[in-house]
Amino acid sequence: MPNASHLLAVDIGGTFTDIVLFDTESNHIAVGKALTTYPDPSQAVLSGVTQLLKNHNIDPASVRQVIHGTTLVTNTLIERKGARTALIATEGFRDALEIGNEGRYDIYDLGLVKPPPLVERRLRFGIPERMTASGEVLHPLDVNAVTELCKTLNAEGIESVAICLLHAFTNPRHELDVYEIARDEMPNASISISHQVSPAMREYQRTSTTVANAYVQPITSNYLERIQSGLARAGLNAPLNVMLSSGGTTDIETATRFPIRLVESGPSGGALAGVYWGKQNGFNDIFAFDMGGTTAKAILTHKSELSVTSVSEVAHVHRFKRGSGLPLLVPMIEMIEIGAGGGSVAHVNNLGLPAVGPESAGSTPGPACYARGGANPTVTDADLLIGYLNADYFANGSIRLDASAAEKSFEGLAKELDISITKAAWGIHQLVNENMASAARVHAAERGLDIQKYAMVTTGGAGPVHASGVAERLNVRTVIVPPIAGVGSAFGFLLAPISFDFTRSYLTRIDQVDEPLLMKILRDLEAEGRAIVTNAGVAAEDIRVARSVDMRYLRQGYEIRVELEGNEINAETLNTLEQRFEEEYMRFYGVLCEGVPIQAVNWRVVASGPTLEIEGQALKVGEESQKLDQPYGSRNVVFNPEDEAALTPVYRRESLSSSFKATGPAIIEEAESTTIVLPNWSARVDVTGCLVLTRNK
Repeated sequence: MPNASHLLAVDIGGTFTDIVLFDTESNHIAVGKALTTYPDPSQAVLSGVTQLLKNHNIDPASVRQVIHGTTLVTNTLIERKGARTALIATEGFRDALEIGNEGRYDIYDLGLVKPPPLVERRLRFGIPERMTASGEVLHPLDVNAVTELCKTLNAEGIESVAICLLHAFTNPRHELDVYEIARDEMPNASISISHQVSPAMREYQRTSTTVANAYVQPITSNYLERIQSGLARAGLNAPLNVMLSSGGTTDIETATRFPIRLVESGPSGGALAGVYWGKQNGFNDIFAFDMGGTTAKAILTHKSELSVTSVSEVAHVHRFKRGSGLPLLVPMIEMIEIGAGGGSVAHVNNLGLPAVGPESAGSTPGPACYARGGANPTVTDADLLIGYLNADYFANGSIRLDASAAEKSFEGLAKELDISITKAAWGIHQLVNENMASAARVHAAERGLDIQKYAMVTTGGAGPVHASGVAERLNVRTVIVPPIAGVGSAFGFLLAPISFDFTRSYLTRIDQVDEPLLMKILRDLEAEGRAIVTNAGVAAEDIRVARSVDMRYLRQGYEIRVELEGNEINAETLNTLEQRFEEEYMRFYGVLCEGVPIQAVNWRVVASGPTLEIEGQALKVGEESQKLDQPYGSRNVVFNPEDEAALTPVYRRESLSSSFKATGPAIIEEAESTTIVLPNWSARVDVTGCLVLTRNK
């Protein structure tokens, strides 16, 4: 029996599936990259894992843990390809899902379109019952009505049911009764109940979250089962943990119950990788920039800490307009989608201006240069045409790019814009950079942060290609390109602890807290968290528990999250809580509301296991090669369309030593990505193996 010293991380993206194999004894990392397979992404996972193990002569039995992140949940919601779902709500409240907040996300758009509910009105049902806001039964549950309703749902062929009753987060008794009836009457249906999925106030958001969970639950369950059984057939019987949007991992059982927690599982790995590599290079404030084949994400840290939010959106009608998506109340690392990915399609919009996305070529058929049937111009095609990419060394040479196909795809766009193909391609590259810089700038301003003081850590296959261009527009002076940046999210999975977040709404003024009641709430949440983390394989003595509170001034509409320390609730801990709230409020808004009572809304508990400690300087990536610090060749690259293409030196990253330094322009290639060093930038390799790009004064 081999020593189980390997960790395996798999990240499914819209275009590529990334695989990282880490040996905890030797600190050696091996990576693999494969095109994501549709309609069944598990095929790429299983074939890619098998091939990687074979290439490196690794016994599958030596893998002790598999960590998996996926875009399946997000794609299912965006494409509206989930289960046939019904909603059971309190009588009179079935339309909360459609009424929403009664607001318009763009007050000047007369043709505004709101995201349609995941459940059509005819499949939304109200049942006689009513619970008060304090958790008292106002009207008892009509059991017979629920039983008859389940018969109707069976006749409709319902595959999944969302149960969301008024004030169930305060007293879940009626929801549990409905669940027991539905389970008996509909044994083949998946059932989601709101007080477990999202036990927090705000009726519309809680209903939307529960419905989304039910909508994706059967598909996610089948998918994870295929992954687990496929890995077992390949000889990998290690525990399979799934990456959560909050930056932790959990077991299959929990992920199947709460699949909506996986909605941003992939990008959360990129955030963890950004923090890790920033710390390795001595930076605490990090702008993590993750750009893959479909989207680009931005994450900003504060003193090396990632901000976790409970309010987010998915499946936007308008990609960058807040309020145009389906709201979710689940813990998630705070990030924004700032732009397109490598496979995003370029076109001329209704105003006659060039635009990119939101449509993506994905992996099937992929960008035109993949020569797999794609005909539309994409960002990757543009990057190839201006010389940024090597046609013979893309994805470690597994995909040979076709420059003539890329050129042909840009002919129509160039003609519409009445410019040359080269200028069109260069313009698309610059447009993508500008769009991402603008979105990141706004995101930083909304959080009260000065992004110019940040260091950028870039991951994703397309991230290093665009990083210095985006940084230049933001006046960010340092860009860090980690080793294996092209599979950065998968690497980040290795850094994620087994953990789970729990929330309970208890609305109270801080000076009126019922201390025994609050202690019971916190102890109940901690017990639930410890049970889940223990079931996922963490020893009881290794479990850490963190508490926090969402707080606001009385009658405000938005909360600020504040850490709650100590194991007991008493006057001292509550006084400290108030002080910390005021400190955070001042940091956000610059002013305090003197004399206004402070109110707590949601109480949160996170139970987690230990984090894997990896020393960056000890990492061994790929095979050792001779360190020449010399370019292996050169090619013509367009940095300014008004000038001739510049003959630019091209380096192989694996041949660069820790003493390497170069002044741009330069191109540094590796198996999973390509780093562009612009003419006014310089590059060096540090002791951790990171490429550090610096803007020259």
